[in-house]
Amino acid sequence: MRALVLTGPGKAEVQDVEPPHAAPGEVVVDVERAGVCGTDVELFTGRMSYLSTGRAWYPLRPGHEWCGRVSAVGDGVDPAWLGRRVTGDTMLGCGRCARCLAGRHHVCADLAEIGISRGRPGALAERLPVPAAALHALPDDLDPALGALVEPGGNALRAVRAAALGSGERLLVLGTGTIGLLAALFARAQSVEVHLLGRDPAQLGLATDLGFSGVWTRAELPGLPWHAVIDASTAPELPGLALDLVEPGGRAVYIGLAPDPSTVDTRDLVLKDVTAVGILGGSAGLDGAAAAYANGSVDARPLVAATIGLAETAEALAGRRPEGPGPKIHIDPRR
Repeated sequence: MRALVLTGPGKAEVQDVEPPHAAPGEVVVDVERAGVCGTDVELFTGRMSYLSTGRAWYPLRPGHEWCGRVSAVGDGVDPAWLGRRVTGDTMLGCGRCARCLAGRHHVCADLAEIGISRGRPGALAERLPVPAAALHALPDDLDPALGALVEPGGNALRAVRAAALGSGERLLVLGTGTIGLLAALFARAQSVEVHLLGRDPAQLGLATDLGFSGVWTRAELPGLPWHAVIDASTAPELPGLALDLVEPGGRAVYIGLAPDPSTVDTRDLVLKDVTAVGILGGSAGLDGAAAAYANGSVDARPLVAATIGLAETAEALAGRRPEGPGPKIHIDPRR
């Protein structure tokens, strides 16, 4: 089968590789759509920290945002999965440790991540092996673009839940990339008053096109009380800004990762009685994201700028992406 393989920093090519077989406890999925995210770009460029710590290595097959259909099941897997439309959890815990048994498999000490770490092959390929325990069913009629947005949607939904706002309360989202826009969409679906802070003109314009009236640059941001702030940016100065802006007694939710360390003054955290929450992974939000897409309360399809084939993926990873207002590029590996 055809798969995108990262062979070294800045090097990617489509290769003919051995197709996966359904091992015991696993299935094989025929991939319909896969998303490219910032983690994939970091793996391509060689900047991903896992490459220096030994949790990831070249050659590497990326892709962890995906949907498809189960084409084979291994021993011990319910045969009812065969032919089902699915997506899956990126985070694969050992299933035996105290964290996994408590439902925190996404922070398992032996965590493997599909398309990211410990040699697990990813979804930028025609077929993908997945543990059956990681599968999440999707409706047959769900747009594949939405199916491949369940994983980032799960991350964003977890951030919105962590903000813990009620109807009519005010949320400020820092960052207008994929996660920031998704968080805004999920929060609006819960009747939260949503504002966004960004700097990219195209993404600010997309936020306005999505129907958000409170779309600001830093110079324009009004001095409103922000009951919660979600930092979905990659700017090292914005975690501190989130703490500065949030109302006393409010919540600062951190889901963005900056390439350089950020500074947060814990005196402000304490004296403002702010709750700070970090979000890693979408595991607990996958079903909620899929349900919101299926019932139409959230339509994230405008975030996809273009859908391209495997042969064009290396160019997109290198920053030569197709034109389009959305921050997300999708891959159809059948092309």
